[in-house]
Order: sequence, then C-alpha cells, then structure tokens
Amino acid sequence: MKPTLAISMGDPGGIGAEVIVKALNDPALRKAARHVVLGLGSCLERAAEVAGIDPYWTSIAPTNRCPSDSPVVLIDSELAPGASRFGPFEPTDSGQGGELSLGWVLKAVEMAKGTSSLLPNADAIVTGPISKASWAMAGEFKHPGHTGLIAAKFGVMKYAMMFVSPVLNTILVTDHLPLKHVPRAVTSWTVRDTIELGHEACVRMGMERPRIAVCGLNPHAGEGGVLGEEDFQDIKPGIEQARAKGIDASGPYPADTVFLDAMDRPGRARKFDLVVAMYHDQGLIPFKLLAWEVGVNTTVGLPVPRTSPDHGTAFDIAGRNLADAGSMKAAIELAIRLARPG
Repeated sequence: MKPTLAISMGDPGGIGAEVIVKALNDPALRKAARHVVLGLGSCLERAAEVAGIDPYWTSIAPTNRCPSDSPVVLIDSELAPGASRFGPFEPTDSGQGGELSLGWVLKAVEMAKGTSSLLPNADAIVTGPISKASWAMAGEFKHPGHTGLIAAKFGVMKYAMMFVSPVLNTILVTDHLPLKHVPRAVTSWTVRDTIELGHEACVRMGMERPRIAVCGLNPHAGEGGVLGEEDFQDIKPGIEQARAKGIDASGPYPADTVFLDAMDRPGRARKFDLVVAMYHDQGLIPFKLLAWEVGVNTTVGLPVPRTSPDHGTAFDIAGRNLADAGSMKAAIELAIRLARPG
C-alpha cells in the first residue's frame, strides 16, 4: 500500500506553494504516495502558471470527502462554505497568512492522528515553510514553530530537530532557544535523550549501527576545563549514559572540526553518521552550507514521521519562479521512506 502524506502549504505569501508544485511535478514522486495538500488553490495555480506547469491535482472543498483515486488532492480552503477567493498575498508577515498556515498544520496533525471524518489517515506529515512572526500575529505565541506545536499536539515530551541529507546529518540538543539560555538547557539527560533519538532515527533510515559524534558546547570542547566546564560536567556524562545502552556515541569533540569527519571527502571516508550539536547555529551553519538544496528537517520522537524543507518562506523571491524545490522534494521522499521503513 502506498503511504498517505499530509502536506501543509506553509505561509501563503512565501514560496511554499511554488516548491510543492515543482516537487510534485515529478510523475514518479506522485506515484510513490498519496499526497493530500492543505492550502489555497489560487496560490498553487499562480505558482504553476509562473513555472509553466500544467495543474495536475484535484481540488476539493474541506467539507467534501477526499477521493481515493487521485495521487494529489488539494484541500482548498477557498472552497469552504462561505469562503471567498483570496487575492495575491504580499510576500511579508501577516496575521491572515499565519492563521491559514497554522490551520493547515493542525489539520495535518488531525489526519496523522486519524481523527478526521472526511480526510484519510496520514502516514506522515510534510510541512511547508511558515513565518513564526505570522503565527505570532495569529495568536500562536506558545509554540513559535512546527516542532514544538506538533510535538505538543501529539503529547510528546521527548523529541528533537534532526537534519538529514546525503552529505551530512545533524541533530540538535536545543533548537529555537536564545544563546544565553543554552548552557542551562544542556544537561546530561538532554544530551543522552538527543543521542538516543538520533540513534533511533538513523536505525529507522537503515543504518544498522550508526556512529554518532557529539559536539562540545565551548570552543575546543572546553579545552580540559580551561574554556568552560559544561563539556565534561554535562555533555560527557550524557554520552556515557548513551554508550551504556549500547549506542556508538563518542565525544565531546570541538565543533569547528568534527563536521569534517561526518562527511565524505576525497580520499577520506566519513567516520560518523550523525553529529549531535548543542544549539541551533552550531549544527545548522555547516548543514545549510553543505546541503542547502537537498537538506531535510525532520522531527524525531513523534508517533508518525514529520519532514520539512530546511529553508524558510523566502519572501524576497516569492512569486518570481526563483525557488529551488530540491529540499521540498527531498522532504517528501524522506517522508515516504520513513512511512514505510525497509
């Protein structure tokens, strides 16, 4: 059986519609799963027109039962009873854009939980890029992004952001946290939990015994305590706890060099399959530098897979047919792969 994906369009003023239209324009990818897109018909139609792509999806109202014979179905919010067709969205933050994109994510979660009476159960969620500022304008302040919101809706306490690509894989101990709060959030148990989540995700992706490298928090991983004590007081014990469970984890390593050992280089095979980073930019700067067009953000620890492109709304190029759909295509492919491992 083909898996069913719930795909939220993302902010209507951004490039979400464009990258979805371009990614699913691949007939082989369309055939690999049943794709249910939650969004606006006007946005997808404009993106297809600018890109020179003939519409290939079936549009239905949110109050209609989803057909089973179409590989791509758009649940079009503009076809809801009493709704009107939206004008072109400006490429900027807006309360209306936040309200719509938030609603589509919540509907995708509903599909994944199997609680929708009209929509099919989803085996995985793929989320288009959203604006956190737009969500805040729409009243969503507690969870300023997909990761925390979706985890909360599933009642999951142990989860993490992981970034996957053919070039480099990394997972974050802390994610959207101000730097001044990071040292207090890096503890032996948060490090251990992140290593365990990363190990489980790698195994699910087909790695029999993933090799995991753990970054230090401070320059040179603390230099034996000269440049900070967190590395041996908090991070090292977390690594030892994970190793006691049979996980091949090591470190802490200096973050300015360890990523080199987690990627294939001419004449030197990679030594690690996954790098555990302590904070957002420590892991995301090397990842986006190396894997911008093929990188995928996935939330690990959820009962169903959730993936997303590793970029944002890109308001600066929205509506101009300049967006590269490689990351969205990779996100859809990974969601299919995780929905039916092996």
